[in-house]
Amino acid sequence: MAKLDTLDIAVLVVLLLATIAYFTKGTYWAVQKDPYASSLANGSAGKAGKSRNILEKMDETGKNCVVFYGSQTGTAEDYASRLAKEGHSRFGLKTMTADLEDFDYENLDQFPEDKVAMFVLATYGEGEPTDNAVEFYEFMGGDDISFSEKGGSDESPLSTLQYVAFGLGNNTYEHYNSMVRNVSKYLDRLGAKRIGEAGEGDDGAGTMEEDFLSWKEPMWAALASAMSLEEREAIYEPVFEITEKPDMDVSDDTVYLGEPNKNHLEGHSKGPYNAHNPYIAPIAESKEIFTDKTRNCLHLEIDVAGSNLSYTTGDHIAVWPTNAGKEVDRFIDILGLTDRRHMVIAVKGLDATAKVPFPSPTTYDAVIRYQMEICAPMSRQFVSQLAQFAPNDAIKAEMTKIGEDKDIFSEQVAEKYYNLAQFLEYMSNGEKWEKIPFSIFIEALHKIQPRYYSISSSSLVQKDKISITAIVESIEKPGAPHVVKGVTTNYLLALKQKQHGDPHPDPHGLDYAITGPRNKYDGIHVPVHVRHSNFKLPSDPSKPIIMVGPGTGVAPFRGFVQERAQQAENGENVGKTILFFGCRRKSEDFLYEDEWKQYGETMGDKFELVTAFSRDGPEKVYVQHRLKERAEEINKLLEQKAYFYVCGDAANMAREVNEILAQIISDQRGVTKQKGEEIVKAMRASNQYQEDVWS
Repeated sequence: MAKLDTLDIAVLVVLLLATIAYFTKGTYWAVQKDPYASSLANGSAGKAGKSRNILEKMDETGKNCVVFYGSQTGTAEDYASRLAKEGHSRFGLKTMTADLEDFDYENLDQFPEDKVAMFVLATYGEGEPTDNAVEFYEFMGGDDISFSEKGGSDESPLSTLQYVAFGLGNNTYEHYNSMVRNVSKYLDRLGAKRIGEAGEGDDGAGTMEEDFLSWKEPMWAALASAMSLEEREAIYEPVFEITEKPDMDVSDDTVYLGEPNKNHLEGHSKGPYNAHNPYIAPIAESKEIFTDKTRNCLHLEIDVAGSNLSYTTGDHIAVWPTNAGKEVDRFIDILGLTDRRHMVIAVKGLDATAKVPFPSPTTYDAVIRYQMEICAPMSRQFVSQLAQFAPNDAIKAEMTKIGEDKDIFSEQVAEKYYNLAQFLEYMSNGEKWEKIPFSIFIEALHKIQPRYYSISSSSLVQKDKISITAIVESIEKPGAPHVVKGVTTNYLLALKQKQHGDPHPDPHGLDYAITGPRNKYDGIHVPVHVRHSNFKLPSDPSKPIIMVGPGTGVAPFRGFVQERAQQAENGENVGKTILFFGCRRKSEDFLYEDEWKQYGETMGDKFELVTAFSRDGPEKVYVQHRLKERAEEINKLLEQKAYFYVCGDAANMAREVNEILAQIISDQRGVTKQKGEEIVKAMRASNQYQEDVWS
């Protein structure tokens, strides 16, 4: 037998490692999704933290109820946490929450009959699963699905699985709540037994919270009956233990002051940069693009050179915000934490399945400023929960009344757009709420989420710089005792002001920690990552495209037109490119007016801008009106397989554009309105009609 030389051995080792990687899914050397998952932050994670077998984990930790969540912005995760806590406190269930991407599902056929699985599932975009639910969704909906013990021949492999389901959707999208509907259908088809109705929350109608509250009560009754549970008086039991560390100094280099993970703490962050690990990117350029002095619209150029972050035209950039100093101070003050705001604290889970959403040791200030969504609207359920910690009995009684009555809650809380600290101030007239355990905020408030913006540049033209176009939210709501401020856009405005030399870059007195934890963001930096999108130009540049993007809905279309202008300059055959853009007044908020002229000079008659200035004439004119005026041309382009794009407000503009397009097809082709609607649906299904919309 011939001897193996060095190259042969190297090849064999590589093959062996590849085989191990395939069968273990890279478990042995995969980068942790949660960079601090095994640190002090998570307490006693132990063996339970490592298995992808949910049944093993439930057995090891003594659980009989698992609440799975598919979440994009944190809301579904929040509802899952609330269900888990309520199941334990009211019915004595041994509960845990579970991120869908952390487990495998081949062994759900072995799920014990005396346990229950809950699924809290958000629908993302046009009927898609959230990023963390993709594998689960594809597995459950697969044609050749096979489980560990019961193969494909068993008609009811999940006959022992009892489950509960709630969906988070938005009725302004065509595929409303399709995740919970489809997953329920898949589970039922596989023989699982659903307990109660599958609930559906509607963000589009603004009723998500009330939909959830009205669904869960009959669900709990059905579950209590099915599992012979007895309800008990709900008492607060903390999930996390907060330990103050007066012996530790806040300047200690092991204390997290807002850094998202250990690499950032140690000052040498590295990729891959993603939803768990941002890149601290320099802002290369920033400018105001409205001439209306009462409103702000920002154009920012984010430099990603050297980060290995890449994007393609039509993608989104995520900005990681920082809470406004004014709101941080208010939160700290009303809780009576002013003297201890920089106290070092260690946070750990009191249960092996409790995942602390940020690294520790840290400080109260750092958690409130960088980690918790303190400016989000209040939930009625949380008002009820906080009543027991009121400063006195009179406030407790009033809190209880508000928490129990949705009309009173709507009038006194929701319609006034209070965040938590504003509401507590209002309820107690400034008296401190010192009895509330800090752990309840970590449990009940979302971890602060990145905000996503359509990238307004072309990767073909500027691959190392990502453009953002964003209106700064500062809205006077009827009935609200304060101006409602957008968390992230006002943070970006402060960065822009600092870059332009304003000595006090604090838009509307909000005051941001612009330099970041330990001054690591100084020099005008912002934490970001990129999320890839399906909102794309046709691969063939000769295909005609029609774009509808009023206001900042024009952002991705600036990138589209920028790309087509470059292709035309490169000598490529570029198809007809029509952009319908609308704003209030030509003189105030006509975004990128000079650039459209330049693109027109480059592309000639291949580019056309159609404008609608709603407040410049005697009657309001919107992009929808301009579409109707160009009905014949639009239909001809669609017959040439033009791609049709819409970006902007989902509730009104996008819905109306969809209806108008169906009417145009009906009128121009002499078919029924129903047939026109079917043609538009078919366009959507084939990606000829694409939307990038928000509610």
